[in-house]
Amino acid sequence: MSERRLQILEAATRTIARSGVRGLRVEEIAAAAGVSTGLIYYHFGGRAELLRRTLDFIGERAERCTAPDPETVRTAGPRAQLEEMLLRELQDTPELVENSTAWGEFQSSAVFDPGLREQLREATRQWTDDVADLVREAQAAGTADRNAPVADAAERLTALVEGLSTRWLSGSVPLERARELLRGGIERELGPAAAAD
Repeated sequence: MSERRLQILEAATRTIARSGVRGLRVEEIAAAAGVSTGLIYYHFGGRAELLRRTLDFIGERAERCTAPDPETVRTAGPRAQLEEMLLRELQDTPELVENSTAWGEFQSSAVFDPGLREQLREATRQWTDDVADLVREAQAAGTADRNAPVADAAERLTALVEGLSTRWLSGSVPLERARELLRGGIERELGPAAAAD
C-alpha cells in the first residue's frame, strides 16, 4: 500500500473514531490527512469506497495488533494463543483504542446503512472463524472441552470481546475488570484450563 493511501486510511480511522460514520464528509478526512479531496477521490473514487477500504484497514490493523506473540505461538498451545489474541483486543494503546472505537462506530452506523452491513457481517464472520479454528485446535490438543459447540463458542467469545470493549471504552467497566470477565468467559466456553491441560 502506498504511503499516501496509508496516510488517508489512518486519518479516516481517526476521524471515524472521533466523529462517527454518519454525516462524515470526505473534506473532513482530507483535512485530517493533510491532503486534497481530489487525492482522496483519485485513490478511492468516493466516500463509499473510502469507507469500505477503511473498514478493511481497521480489520487488518486489528489482526496485526492482536496476533499472539511469536513465542506464545512457538511454545504455548492453541488455547493460550486464543486467550492472548482475545485479551489483546482489550489493550490501552492509542492505536487499538482508536481501532476499537472506529469499529464500534461502523457497527452503530450499519443499523442505519444497509450498505455497511454486508461488509461488517463478512469481517465478523472471518474473525469468528479464526476463533473457531483455535477452539478446534485446543479441543484436539486436549486443552478445551471436546463437547463445547465450536461455532457457538466462537460467536459468543467474539461478541463478549466487542461488548466488553464498548463498556471499557465508554467508561462503564475498568480495563482490568473487562479483561477478568473475558478470562472468565473463555473458561466458561472452553472449560477450566488446568482441567483441560
